[in-house]
Order: sequence, then C-alpha cells, then structure tokens
Amino acid sequence: MAKPKFQLPCFILFLSIFLCLFHGESSELELDDESWLNEEDNEVIMVQSRHDSRNKCDFSTGKWVYDLSYPLYDSSCPYLSTAVTCQKNGRPDSDYEKWKWKPQGCSIPRFDALNFLGRMRRKRIMLVGDSIMRNQWESLVCLVQGVIPTGRKRVTYSGPSMAFHAMDFETSIEFSWAPLLVELKKGPKNKRILHLDLIEDNAKYWRGVDILVFDSAHWWTHSDQWSSWDYFMEGNGLFKSMNPMVAYEKGLTTWARWVDLNLDPRKTKVIFRSMSPRHNRENGWKCYNQKQPLAFLSHQHVPGQMLVLQGVLRRMRFPVYLQDITTMSALRKDGHPSVYGRVMDQAEKQHPRDFSSDCSHWCLPGVPDIWNELLNDLLKE
Repeated sequence: MAKPKFQLPCFILFLSIFLCLFHGESSELELDDESWLNEEDNEVIMVQSRHDSRNKCDFSTGKWVYDLSYPLYDSSCPYLSTAVTCQKNGRPDSDYEKWKWKPQGCSIPRFDALNFLGRMRRKRIMLVGDSIMRNQWESLVCLVQGVIPTGRKRVTYSGPSMAFHAMDFETSIEFSWAPLLVELKKGPKNKRILHLDLIEDNAKYWRGVDILVFDSAHWWTHSDQWSSWDYFMEGNGLFKSMNPMVAYEKGLTTWARWVDLNLDPRKTKVIFRSMSPRHNRENGWKCYNQKQPLAFLSHQHVPGQMLVLQGVLRRMRFPVYLQDITTMSALRKDGHPSVYGRVMDQAEKQHPRDFSSDCSHWCLPGVPDIWNELLNDLLKE
C-alpha cells in the first residue's frame, strides 16, 4: 500500500503547533528589549500577574484614573512625617491625592482597613528598606489606624525598627531601617565600610516576622558626593571603588542567601518591592509644579537595578514575590513633595525655587497608598 504523500509535512506542522503551545510565546518576544513591561518572567513570581481560565491581569500595566472618592485618609493622620504632609506644608493643589491605578482588564479592590486587620490578626508584617519604604509604612499605618480606637493603638521602637500595634487584633505593622540590607560599619579612622557579605546585624530584626516586604535600590546608586560608604569589603578584601551594579548584586546575593537559609516559606511570606522611580533631572525641579500624571512614558527604560534583582531572585530556592511598582509610579511626577517637604512662610512662598526640591519621596496621601492596595490584594492569596 502506498504511503500517504503528506505524512512528513503533517508531522512537521503538528510538531510546530505543539512547540508553540508548550512554550506559550513566540521567539520575537525574546528579542524585545522592552518585553519586561508586558510579559511575566516565569522564573520570578510577579505579584501583579493573576491567572485564571479566562484572562490574565497584569497589575503593573494600566493607567491612572481620577477618582473623587480618594484619598482614603487625610494629611491629619498623626503618623505622617512632616516631610510628606504636602497639604499641611502649603501645597496649593490636591488632585495628586485623587488618582487610583486601573490595571488593564481588571481592578484593584479598594483598601478595607477592618478586612485587612482581620486577616492580619496575630501577625507581624514588616517593611524593610530605606526612607521610601518608611514612606510606604506611614501610608499603610494611616490606611488602618482610623478604624482603631485611640487607646487601642500605639507605636514602639527597638533599635532601627518601629512598630505600630493594633492591640485588639494583636497585629503589628513594622518598619526596619536597612537601606542597603547588608551591613554598613565604621572602620579605622572612622571610615565607613560597606560589608557586602555581612547581614546579621540587620537581619536579626527580621526573624519571627510573618510577612516581610523588602526594598533596596536608591542608596546603591548615589554618586560619590552622596555615597554612604568610603570602602567596600568582601571577605578580607577592601575596595575603594566597584561598579555599583556589581556591588548591588553582591549585596542582594548575601540577602538572598540569608532568606534561603533562615526562613521557612510555610511560615513567612517574602515580597520584594521594585525600585521607586525618581524624577530628579534638572537638579530636582522635574517634579515641581506638576499637577497630573503622565498619560504614557515617552521612552521605556529597564532600570539596571530591576535586571540585577530579577537575576538574584531567579537563583533563590525561597519563593520571593516581586512587586513591580516602577512603571506605574514613573507616570506620577506630580506625586512628589518638591518644595513642600517643609512649611514655608509667606516670604519663602514668593521664591520657592530658592529651596531644594524633593522628587524622590511621595506626598501622603498619595502614590504609596496604591502600592499598599496592591500589597493588600496580594496578601489575600
């Protein structure tokens, strides 16, 4: 009997279809330098990506939508630092408080303080990082504190950490100062030494916590003038200079090793929040007098810190969740304090450009509230 003429072509066609279905994406995406903005990295768990049988929702892709029902609290919250209470400090506009993030194809649930505290009952949640993570901690505390009676909440301090206690829920929302995660110590002649392979002095405060949210990026990129260290040290080696991204990878690898060796994923959830964008060009005046979000980014740039972070997370055994807030926040140059990080008298208000402009931190209420709505949704899973 003669063999079918199209057996080999049919087999090749079948094999091609099978491979496409198995891999789930075309080779063209692998060549796209900006695909990180749209495609989930299968080796790094992205907080924003939700999957079900019908659709896919990426919380990091969307737009800012004006919503008069925001903000969720006001600047009279007693736990806010003066530097972020832009309304109290005289900022004349308030629309920056009224924008919510609308992801493509889905929505973020509005923050419900009682629901959050109920789920966090008898738990410790700790945010670890720099002053922008402190920014986020103040936001989270203000989001919950309004539903707690005055006598049933308090703040305590221990070393580099502070904790807000919701006493009736036996819940603590904590912040631990560790902008580089690894240890920065004074050495001979009072020189500041950044130990790329030491972490326990900071990490001892992280033990026993149920939910850890980390952030570390900004301090690694400070210029020589603003650098927090004089030398790097790794093992017995002392280095005057090192490529910042090489140093960042070494520091993150030390952190990753500590997480892998010391935490149990059955008891502790670990999240790493991506870099908060700065709008510091033009000597910090890029954000001054900005009153609404950008509709889109004129060019999309992958921060070096993001690439390093993704590489370190891929090599970890512990399931760390990467929460990408970088792109969505890059649209919000209107959300920074600029000159309203302090109260100005009438004479000073006539010459605002005589003062420094903060385009790194965020006014509260504001953008970090949305980060916490995303965090809250993650913690429901």
